[in-house]
Amino acid sequence: MNKPERIDDDTAKLMRGIGEAAKAASRRLAIATAIEKNAALVAAAKALRAATPKILAANVKDIEAAKAAGRPAAFVDRLLLDEKRIAGIATGLEEIAELPDPVGTVLAEWTRPNGLRFQRVRVPLGTIGIIYESRPNVTADAGALSLKAGNAAILRGGSESHHSSVAVHDALVEGLRAAGLPEAAIQLVPTTDRAAVGEMLRGLNGAIDVIVPRGGKGLVQRVQEEARVPVFAHLEGICHTYVDQGANMDIAVPLVLNAKMRRTGVCGATECLLVDKNAQGDFLTPLVKGLLDAGCEIRGDAETEKVDPRVKRAAPDDYGKEFLDAIIAVKTVDGVDGAIDHIARFGSQHTDAIITECDATAERFMNRVDSAIVLVNASTQFADGGEFGFGGEIGIATGKMHARGPVGVEQLTSFKYKVRGNGQIRPK
Repeated sequence: MNKPERIDDDTAKLMRGIGEAAKAASRRLAIATAIEKNAALVAAAKALRAATPKILAANVKDIEAAKAAGRPAAFVDRLLLDEKRIAGIATGLEEIAELPDPVGTVLAEWTRPNGLRFQRVRVPLGTIGIIYESRPNVTADAGALSLKAGNAAILRGGSESHHSSVAVHDALVEGLRAAGLPEAAIQLVPTTDRAAVGEMLRGLNGAIDVIVPRGGKGLVQRVQEEARVPVFAHLEGICHTYVDQGANMDIAVPLVLNAKMRRTGVCGATECLLVDKNAQGDFLTPLVKGLLDAGCEIRGDAETEKVDPRVKRAAPDDYGKEFLDAIIAVKTVDGVDGAIDHIARFGSQHTDAIITECDATAERFMNRVDSAIVLVNASTQFADGGEFGFGGEIGIATGKMHARGPVGVEQLTSFKYKVRGNGQIRPK
């Protein structure tokens, strides 16, 4: 277990103040109307578009620092903002504003024989701490989703994206101000001191109700080991695509290319391709050559090596590895059960897909693969809250308590019971 850092008095005081402000803001947000929250999101989107030059200038500083530090291309891509991506972030805020307000939704209601009337009603979680690394878009997504669900948010972005996150956060605050909501509803930790993370993991004297980490394995492991508050987390996105003997190869080849190569640095990128060795005809060759020709390095088993001399022999630890780069592990397996067994051994319960035209095989895969997201004839890159119609996400949770899969607005709520009577007392 990692030892918590010592934290100096100045940082401790800073974080306590942030926690107290968030707690106060959460009480106001819990009773905020949908009109108020939506107005803040729309105003923030407008402010974000207007601040595009400022955000781009800030992002250049982060990009230059990342390149100077020798960060890999996939890391730089996750960090990069351009006009199109900023416009997409702004549109995402507007889409979240258009979602139904979950707060106050009656999930169930019933009446007991004694006349007591029960309702189970959605309520905010309270204050959410989000700890993330190189994705400045998370600043907007996490802040907006928390707000929509009536929660205060404490955002601690990584030092690599600090300048970009500050610029994006300024637009969110402008939206809160325009709607008359407390600016402390969405706070960005102003220090890159790692010790501030330790304070968040300890809960800021009860101010934080849940922690959501979004980043690499090291960050998530630390959060899971040290957090004294509940955590929504996934450790890694070790996603598989299995091409069954019943696959339509006209679908399979472009689908596999998209699943791996659309964006190699996202957690929904396929990291391992499994191919049914019982397929009649050569399924392996077009898949392997398609990936190689697209610039993807392949680390394969003996059967995959025979296809093309560019294939490298896979090391044992290449299966179960999150590359987050233009690298993929490839293995032939004995039918759908072989694929299921491989995923159970090497997967991370994040996202896995099957390509097949056989409905029975698809159902077997869907029922037996124990992952948060399981797809049939679709790219693993659809592992994204926006693609689910959630308007965005804070992350993909692979645990089984409370939230699983994309963590969107509904997953950022809890519930309470409202009980109405007319003088009932409980008999002895």
